[in-house]
Amino acid sequence: MQRLVFRVHFRVIAIAAMFIAARAQSQDPHAGHDMPADSAHGPVVAAGANGILLGTIASPGVNNRTLAEGYLTQPMVMAMLTSRGGHFVADLTLNFEGTSLKRGELNAGVHGEGYIDRRHPHTLVHELVGTGLFAAGPARLSITAGKGFVPFGTDDPMSRPFVKYPVNHHLAQLLERALISGAVASGPLLLEAALFNGDEPQDPYDLPNYDRIGDSWSARLTARGKGLEVQGSYAKVESPEHASGGGLDDRKLSASARYESNGRYALAEWARTEEGEGSATSFTFRSLLAEGSVDIGRVTVAVRGERSERPEHERGLNPFRTPQPHADLSIIGRTRWDILSASIAAPLPSYRKLRFSSFVEVSTQKPTSLTNPSVFIPEDFYGASRLWSFSFGARVGVGMKHKRMGRYGVAVSNKMEAPMAGMDMHHDMR
Repeated sequence: MQRLVFRVHFRVIAIAAMFIAARAQSQDPHAGHDMPADSAHGPVVAAGANGILLGTIASPGVNNRTLAEGYLTQPMVMAMLTSRGGHFVADLTLNFEGTSLKRGELNAGVHGEGYIDRRHPHTLVHELVGTGLFAAGPARLSITAGKGFVPFGTDDPMSRPFVKYPVNHHLAQLLERALISGAVASGPLLLEAALFNGDEPQDPYDLPNYDRIGDSWSARLTARGKGLEVQGSYAKVESPEHASGGGLDDRKLSASARYESNGRYALAEWARTEEGEGSATSFTFRSLLAEGSVDIGRVTVAVRGERSERPEHERGLNPFRTPQPHADLSIIGRTRWDILSASIAAPLPSYRKLRFSSFVEVSTQKPTSLTNPSVFIPEDFYGASRLWSFSFGARVGVGMKHKRMGRYGVAVSNKMEAPMAGMDMHHDMR
């Protein structure tokens, strides 16, 4: 009965979203995004593509073995439609990691969606949303529906300086969900809220379980001005690891401060996820992360420090995969990851309309078991108490440049775009 009520609510809200988007065409043309001037004369369509040619050496990777692999990672095609006057915006992002990254990307400490110590491929339809924008007195409002980023936590890591993802990706962000969200902005304050499906994708071509839309919700409050942005958010996610429902639920908290101005960028964030049933908590996982970058001439230097906790599940014959979905209470341990990373990146000469930049990243990781006794002992499994990884490669892009990912409508601030190390990948509609 509860799910039926949620589905009815979602459909009513979706119909209201389409009505509001249509009505927005007659509202104040300056409400919402800082839209390109061309949109005042007619619809604007922009498109682009990018990807990263990446080599990674992990020492040790597992069982005291050094592993070296190469990939095409984060291959994406993006498109954006802005209606005349900028009252409606549609965003599309297709991610082809299901083809290029089937085995996952070496990334010690990372986990999620059946992968461990490898970053999992994201879904083909990474983002497909429509947003209507309008004004109500002094406030600016927007409503978004589709599949994309839930208003929770910080920006998606692929729009931040490092190629390698932090361990806390599944603690600090919620993405690839079918959602309907609203946002209202007034002065420096912004409030966002959303209903969405709790289930995580089960493979790169999986679609959200639409009978679960509305079983989960989130809210995020942001204050911003003069390059500084501070946010706090909460999410209640029903059974994320069991698509059919019935698994442990997540209660998630996030707080962060972000600054960007004149080639300088900094982010500090805290996140916590409690897994349990009802009001009972079975497991808690915490994360602290700080990262920053600075442009020195044409070179971008970035550093990141992270302390994050993750669950340990039994691994199959492939040491980088775990059963999916996990059995109830199948966590066999908890591991804390202390990680220091540094990168340097610089643009390369362009070729016709193609943009290039090179990068090198170095990271050292120290995993520590938080369970005593523990079935999973990091030093025995990896073959060392401290791990190292070295990554290098080139970003390639053409057309529309990479935007800051994770916010829609009045939550977008074109003046505070994400720093993409070594390449000006900010949102560009020209």
